[in-house]
This record gives sequence, structure tokens and C-alpha cells, in this order.
Amino acid sequence: MSSVGIVSYGTYIPKFRIKAEEIAKVWGEDADSIKSGLGVLQKSVPDLDEDTATISVEASREAIKRAKIDPKKIGAIFVGSESHPYAVKPTATIVGDAIGCGNFFHAADYEFACKAGTAGIQTCIAMVKSGMIEYGLAIGADTSQSAPGDPLEYSASAGGTAFIIGKSPIAEVEATLSFTSDTPDFWRREGQPYPSHGGRFTGTPAYFRHVYTAGEKIMRENGYKPEDFDYAVFHQPNGKFPVRVARMLGFRSEQIEQGLVVRKVGNTYSGSSVLGFSAILDVAKPGDKILLVSFGSGAGSDAFIFDITDRIEEFEREPKVWDKINRGVEVDYSVYLKLRRKIKMK
Repeated sequence: MSSVGIVSYGTYIPKFRIKAEEIAKVWGEDADSIKSGLGVLQKSVPDLDEDTATISVEASREAIKRAKIDPKKIGAIFVGSESHPYAVKPTATIVGDAIGCGNFFHAADYEFACKAGTAGIQTCIAMVKSGMIEYGLAIGADTSQSAPGDPLEYSASAGGTAFIIGKSPIAEVEATLSFTSDTPDFWRREGQPYPSHGGRFTGTPAYFRHVYTAGEKIMRENGYKPEDFDYAVFHQPNGKFPVRVARMLGFRSEQIEQGLVVRKVGNTYSGSSVLGFSAILDVAKPGDKILLVSFGSGAGSDAFIFDITDRIEEFEREPKVWDKINRGVEVDYSVYLKLRRKIKMK
């Protein structure tokens, strides 16, 4: 069977940005301490008419344009997010209609905190390998929520990535596995506007346990060491956690720097690790090996080993992720409140 993996990818990041200093000023906090502690300098902010559906559509359109395929050949669409615009109404059907997939495709919305997008990738890989579909579309996108004054407000942002999965890929999937447990580190009940979190509990028993275990196991089972990889990318809830877990696993800073987008764009939740992965694909060369490990609170991690093929050389990779990040337009806190609809009228 022909190799299976990523045939194309597309990304979308809202243009607005708010700096950590602006948020800290409002709450009387020390901006330098915040930036040092979280490793986040600014974050993206969605416009009033932007949500998970619009982000998913824009990212998908870019992926299809780059792949130069008929969208009617896409046999499955899975949208991973924890901020779907409707509680009862799929985002995947909106995406399918907007990009012209026709009516004969599998569709579902996934939700597993910040790893729902990578869960969609795994599903598409399995469906393509089984022969059920020719191409699958897996999307990780969010307009994440954060209560005013909560530490999450410095990082919770918006953005997403869409991957077309098929045969003869630019990035072949060599292996994938998942590590999952019932760890209640982060949650939001139905009807609640903002999530709750377990503070420091979100670190060691949640993020580090799952990301480290999944990363270590996939390398060990496939006979690899950190030095065998050209790049690695991990879920990025802030700028400190992915750096620390990379060191725990034995990776050097040069291997993770290209994909460490959180410092300038914040935590895009379901788009987080895959947006960093996309930034790596922007510069990857044939023969490069990449480790990707996502994380979703609740909790679980999906790990992947990708091998870059010769097809990457003829693939259109403009505009690049870092170009989109650096084109941001700064807003103040009052505009941010308006855009995020945090001002409620009685």
C-alpha cells in the first residue's frame, strides 16, 4: 500500500493581538513577571465575526488550494475544538458545505480539550489506510475562553490548522499512539462561559505525565532517540511547559524553536500543537523526521512520528505560519473585551 500521511495543510490566525503588558496593566500585575512565568508575550484575538467554523473554513480552503485537489474527493471531515459555535449543530457540516465537498462524506465534531485535532488526524489516517476514503480532512481550531483576571487570560487565544490526509504525502506518518487517563485538570460544564482549572495540578499529573509518557513510548517502541529527530513539537499551553518537557525527553532547544509559536500567538487550544507542527512543515526538507505530541486536558496525549518526503519540494508553502503571526494588529484591553464579547448587557 502507498504511504499515508499529510498531503496538504492550511492555517488561519486572526489578525488582532493583545500584549501581556496590556492585560497586566488592567489587573495591576507585573508584566515582566507574567511574561517570564508564562513565556507568552502576546496572543491572537478573534474578530467579532470569527469563530471555530470560520477559522476551520479558511484553513481548509488554504489546504485545498495548496493540494490542488477536487474537494469532492474528501470523504471525511473531522473538526476538533472545545469552542464549537453550536452546542447542538456540527461544525464539520458547515466546513464541508463551504469548501464544496458535496454531500457524500463522513462528518463529525470532536472534543477532547486541546488534542481533538490530532484525534481527527488519527481517524483520517485509519480511514485512508483501510480504503474507506481517498482523502480525509482533520482540523484543530479554537477560539478559547478565559475569565477576566484569570491567569488563562494571558494565553487563551484563537487559530487553527487543517490537514488533508491521503496517500503519496508530503509528510508520511510512520507511527502513532495515544496515552489517556481520567485526570480532571481542566473542565467546563454545559452553560458555563469560562473553564475551571486545577492550578499547579495541571502540570505534573496532567501535562507532563501524558506528554512525556506518550513521547517516550513512541520513540522507544520504534527504536528512536531524541537525536534521531530534526524537529519536535509539543502542546503549548504556555511558553514554559513545552520547553521543559522537551528537556525531560532529551531534545535540544534547536529542535523545538521553529515550532514554538505560543510566545507570539498564545495557546490556540486544539490548534496549538498542530499550528507549531505546521510552522515546522513550512521549513522541513526531504528526509527530516518530526515528533509531534499533543495534549488534551481530562487527559490524554497523541504522539506521531512523521517522515518528510520528496514531495515537500514541489509543495506551495506560502504564506508561512510565522509570517501570519508577525502580521498582527495590536488592540487595547477595551477592544479585546468587545471582540471577545466579555461585556454583558443586562
